[in-house]
Amino acid sequence: MTTSSSSKPMTMNLTNSVPFEQRMNKSLYSRRKAFNIIGLIFAMCAMAFGLFWLGWILFDLLRKGMEAMITMPIFTADTPPPGTIGGLRNAIVGSVMIAGTGLLIGAPVGLLAGIYLAEFSQGSWLGKATRFINDILLSAPSIVIGLFIFSLMVSNRSFSGWAGAVALSLIIIPVVVRSTETMLNLVPNQLREASYALGAPKWKVVTSVTMQAAKSGLITGVLLGFARITGETAPLLFTALNNRFFSWDMSSAMANLPMTIYQFAAAPDDTQNMLAWAGALIVTFSVLGLNIIARVVGRDKK
Repeated sequence: MTTSSSSKPMTMNLTNSVPFEQRMNKSLYSRRKAFNIIGLIFAMCAMAFGLFWLGWILFDLLRKGMEAMITMPIFTADTPPPGTIGGLRNAIVGSVMIAGTGLLIGAPVGLLAGIYLAEFSQGSWLGKATRFINDILLSAPSIVIGLFIFSLMVSNRSFSGWAGAVALSLIIIPVVVRSTETMLNLVPNQLREASYALGAPKWKVVTSVTMQAAKSGLITGVLLGFARITGETAPLLFTALNNRFFSWDMSSAMANLPMTIYQFAAAPDDTQNMLAWAGALIVTFSVLGLNIIARVVGRDKK
């Protein structure tokens, strides 16, 4: 027993005394280092490839969009007929009204559904079915949603801003449901258990503890969903369509930026082409601003 116990420290000392360069497998190390370098090169090339096209798109958008923003009354005049100077006032106001109404319709529904899935479903068949349907709706093409609302609200009636808002709300609902459920599932169960130990009812725990703990994440999900619907064109093609005149009436066809860009970009008139670039610049910066706000709201606080 004495000999074996004394031999272990001697073996460890002998192992530790040998330098690492002599103990390592140099061929294996060289092969792994080569694979690592190759992987880094491919990753950097892929990043550079993506950034190149993104930078090209943004540069072209800024160059042509700013030219229209400087030379045309973008925010004070309505969309013009071919051959005349105009702006995008009616389209901007229409987009804000349609997208804002879609947000007001879809965000509460998405929040409530996400709260149910995270806090109340508990593996029930209704929760599983809701989650499955939400996943399908999340991956559904926006043009299919537009056709569905067209057959429901526009066919045999008329195009309207309300139909466009409902179509956009169906797009934002699954995004908010997924983000709400994910954020609430990240809240530690110890907070819920502590609240139950103090005698708080279920509704009080959900509204005052878990939702408060995940408040920044919930707001971020809503903002990202709003950014998603801001530039949608296909649903509005079958629902709100477009209108060359300024209007507050959402029960009729209504001007909006995505449809204006779609129509003016293919028009033979140079003035309308410039307005399409200006509209694309406004939509791009709107989406960028919403994403920045979502990042700021959802960042970790010290």
